[in-house]
Amino acid sequence: MSREYDALLLDLDGTLLTPDESIHPRTRAAILEAERQGVEVMVVTGRSKISAMPIVTDLGLDAPTVLFNGCAVWCHKAERMLEERTVATRTLQRLHRWAAEREAQVLVMTADEKLALAPRSDEEARNFEGFIGVQFVDRPGLLRDYTIRLSFLMKCGDAGSANVAAELEEAAGAPIYISHFPLSILPRHRTNPYSAIDVHAPCQGKAEAIRLLQETKGIPASRVIAIGDADNDIPMLRRAGLGVAMGNAFPEIQAEADMVLGHHRTDAIGALVEDKLLR
Repeated sequence: MSREYDALLLDLDGTLLTPDESIHPRTRAAILEAERQGVEVMVVTGRSKISAMPIVTDLGLDAPTVLFNGCAVWCHKAERMLEERTVATRTLQRLHRWAAEREAQVLVMTADEKLALAPRSDEEARNFEGFIGVQFVDRPGLLRDYTIRLSFLMKCGDAGSANVAAELEEAAGAPIYISHFPLSILPRHRTNPYSAIDVHAPCQGKAEAIRLLQETKGIPASRVIAIGDADNDIPMLRRAGLGVAMGNAFPEIQAEADMVLGHHRTDAIGALVEDKLLR
């Protein structure tokens, strides 16, 4: 039996990872068998290298990992970045000026560092729960060369994170790529009122993974399955031959998908892989 698809793109949080940040045994076994049978299986995440690599290393996939919502590609075999898009210095200066004027909490990420101002309250400190490797510095120390992401952690109120994102686009004064989400979608932050507005260099978002597959493996978008649960997954869900949303995804994400699976606590991904990718 021939396969209809040759590649599988997997988001981590809310998708491949269960609520306790493990991988269901059936799902793990199925995706490793799919790779053994020649399917290109790739993790595509908004996470940084620091937080994604322990999971990806444990999983043991051969393919590189797409990080920072498409702005970096890490090869764990060679232990180096294959691609890295960084925010222009003048753009950084404008965005840091915006943050200082609003006394906004901002998390700066390079390939190997996470830097932030020390929390001013217990509420702000809570925003860093589950964030690996954060170092606290003064505000001038946040202006870093080779910044891949600026994450603005803010209470957006009735205006919503989309309005703050629009402000940041204007403040940047140059092309950028923005994704945003309420922290409450993360298991550790279910009651957290803050949102994260993530600013990156211009890119196609997670659809960069589909571009990478075409360029390096000759796999067209029509032969790719992409699975995710959040706004930042939409670019790859739209481009993939089969865009799949998890059952725990917001309704607007499910509306973008060709198929909706079960909750990420279940073995739904394993069942899909067995059905669509295993001979």
